[in-house]
Amino acid sequence: MEYKKIIPCVTMENPVSEARFYNDAGADEIAFFDSTATREGLEKNLPTIKEITRNIDVPLIACGGVRRLEDVKKLLYAGASKVCMKSAPLADISIVTEASERFGSERIIVTIDLTDTPEPVEYAKRLKNAGAGELLLLHYNKLDNYVELVKEIRKSVGLPIIVSSYSTDGTEIAALLKETNAESVSLYNLCEHDVMEMKQACRNENVPVNLFESSMKFSDFKVNEDGLIPCIAQDYKTGEVLMLAYMNEESFNETIRTGRMTYYSRSRKELWMKGVTSGHYQFVKSLTLDCDKDTILAKVSQIGAACHTGNPTCFFTPLVTKEYNDSNPLGVFRDVYNTILDRKKNPKKGSYTNYLFDKGIDKILKKVGEEAAEIIIAAKNPDPEEMKYEISDFLYHLMVLMVERDMSWDDVIGELADRE
Repeated sequence: MEYKKIIPCVTMENPVSEARFYNDAGADEIAFFDSTATREGLEKNLPTIKEITRNIDVPLIACGGVRRLEDVKKLLYAGASKVCMKSAPLADISIVTEASERFGSERIIVTIDLTDTPEPVEYAKRLKNAGAGELLLLHYNKLDNYVELVKEIRKSVGLPIIVSSYSTDGTEIAALLKETNAESVSLYNLCEHDVMEMKQACRNENVPVNLFESSMKFSDFKVNEDGLIPCIAQDYKTGEVLMLAYMNEESFNETIRTGRMTYYSRSRKELWMKGVTSGHYQFVKSLTLDCDKDTILAKVSQIGAACHTGNPTCFFTPLVTKEYNDSNPLGVFRDVYNTILDRKKNPKKGSYTNYLFDKGIDKILKKVGEEAAEIIIAAKNPDPEEMKYEISDFLYHLMVLMVERDMSWDDVIGELADRE
């Protein structure tokens, strides 16, 4: 089913933490907008955009500062899924055509300020012909006929429309989406308002939104004599087991409704939402029932520590241990990468890694090239055993290069995942 998208816009004060919050709190996409960005400002924002995309799972829309095609490329390469431009097409609409032809129209959004754009309907038609994939229609709370203009533009061009709202009232947002039939709404001045609450209000007004829905009823689960089912919480990225608690039907339904893990306390005999007192919320990523239908596995985004003792996980007391190799390939890559990153931030005398950083990018590139050549030579030998040493050397120097150029394994993994 097609659903309406809720797109919070993060502020410039604390964009990374806000983006992380909205990502967990139910946003369908997130917008990063710097209205003051000059070309220098756009360059300044690229590290922030990279950091945001490393901390969220939903698409990021980068807005502000686009003056030329190169700016679009930089924003997309920094990790943005879409680029939104406003002033540049007004000066030269060909930038829309060039950007859509090079990167795909689905990644190009153009903003129309309905408050001060002359003949906005005709301008929207020109943008469609130029290759725009989506339109963001602004009004800044100064336009009485905003809804009528949006409806006219939508009828004239047939492009996906993002309407803008400055309200945090879910019923008002639902009314705007209903009246305009827009595909998305961009929200400003939210102050980390819970997006799931807005979506519930939209659902109550029969506006289709992306909410959690269980494929099975709680009555289909196998519960104990107290009507409870155990639930194991696991970090959705690392796979670390965080805690075990119990759910009854009410807490299960509340978890589905809010998107935050809610359990039933057997000692207090009441519902408790994880994090209400500590701030260490668990945001739901998925709920899965086991084969016997008597245990739930919850993959969550854990804020802070899962355990009331302050430990990251409740499982920290060893009972029986046997030596074994529990190396996780991605974990090894991240550990080595973090060590290299620490060397760059905190130089250590005599460190070969710091020697490379001190010599600069040309030295690092030379070593990457040399190690790549060594792999080729080793691969030609009858015994491939030597390859593992050369590949290890190559990967080490590659990670030095990644740190030097502010690139993480998450960036690479995300790109590879897109190629599946």
